Amino acid sequence: LSILLSLLIPAHTARSPDCGGVLTPTGLKYLAEVSKPHAESVLRHDLMAPPAPDPSLALPSRNQINTVKVDEFSLTLIPNTGMRLSIDVDLGITAAPSTTKEMQLSILADLHVEMNPEGNLELVTSTCKPTLEELQSTEEMDRSAPCTPSGSDVDKQINVEKICLEVSKLLLFPNERLMSLAAPFPITPSCQVRYVPLAAPMYSEQGIIISLQTTFQVAGTAIPLPVSPVPFSMPEPTSSSPSHLTLAFSKHFYTSLFFALEMDGAFNMTILSPLTTATLAEKITQMGSLFQEDLPVVLQATTRSSPHVVLEEGKAILKLFLTAQIGAVSAVFQSFLSVNADVSARLHLSVTDTRMIISAAAIEDIELSLAASDVGPVLAALLEELFLPTIREELSAQINEVLRGGVFLPHIVSFTYTDVNVTIHKDYVLIPCNLQLEAQTG
Repeated sequence: LSILLSLLIPAHTARSPDCGGVLTPTGLKYLAEVSKPHAESVLRHDLMAPPAPDPSLALPSRNQINTVKVDEFSLTLIPNTGMRLSIDVDLGITAAPSTTKEMQLSILADLHVEMNPEGNLELVTSTCKPTLEELQSTEEMDRSAPCTPSGSDVDKQINVEKICLEVSKLLLFPNERLMSLAAPFPITPSCQVRYVPLAAPMYSEQGIIISLQTTFQVAGTAIPLPVSPVPFSMPEPTSSSPSHLTLAFSKHFYTSLFFALEMDGAFNMTILSPLTTATLAEKITQMGSLFQEDLPVVLQATTRSSPHVVLEEGKAILKLFLTAQIGAVSAVFQSFLSVNADVSARLHLSVTDTRMIISAAAIEDIELSLAASDVGPVLAALLEELFLPTIREELSAQINEVLRGGVFLPHIVSFTYTDVNVTIHKDYVLIPCNLQLEAQTG
């Protein structure tokens, strides 16, 4: 993860990453494991299809591939370069009505991920070397090495060039899945998030490192986010991670998230107070001259400045800055007090499937101050006595209601996250997790 220190220093302020991820060698090994059955299915379809008649032969080929078994399928990391895919495929071939032979198709391919002109990540084959060998019987193998037939009918039947050309489709994360990484994900009905890759991944001994920039849309319009004063950087870990993947999110990511939600009006709310104008008049005498009848009291809260998130060791705090117009409701809303509320809410972070669940675990502090009054001066202590319990309860419920669906994490389709450990550090959050291929239905 220390590579992110240099990777995530922005070249341009407008294109600075605020989150990223490292796919570890363990994660690559898992991707190879779950790709093996898929690769065998694809190769079986391609190799066992009846061969097209060869006009150069007087009779059609008598060779028929009747079994295809992937014996080895591995992905290894090549630092600074990419990945190496190694495949051994055992082929059972009927050479004549009464004779069969076994051959082995071996493929060694170097792969890497590039960014195409459309800004999507794309899996590219650098080199591919196929070999085809005939496997001899056990008695013969004791006496001699495997031989490689040349110019045989089998060579003509197996189009190794075509296999190499399409070798990336043997993996479960080809280009359509990589494109899903940058798909828009809903947060609220009118607010969406996208994770945009800023460059092709980097390859180190620690894994494949991807830097991402978060963009938000509200009602279809991109939201200009607050500028992060400090580039996102991460400390060097003390030991290598046993997890498949480690996701990392900066403080700027969370501040941007709540900024977008504020722009969406997510924290504007109407709160019905248990108080009425008559009960308030017992505490604020001038209320009686404003309202002759007993009316329900309502608080209309709006944000007065952008939210802010503070990340400390083991602790995430959301700071909201609200103004509440307090008034009575009859035919129309009639405001008589304006109160500023500065709120600090403790956040709880967890992960379900591919979503980060953010909730207000507790309202740690609320400061109320009088902004305007039609009923004379009101002491802060009285404001807190009258309105603080209601604001505390309703605001916590509002935050949880807004974020109850969670925020989708960057992910590729068909994979979910398990064994998740969310760790909050000063100015960033780490999410080590394992990948799990979802069960296919239908």
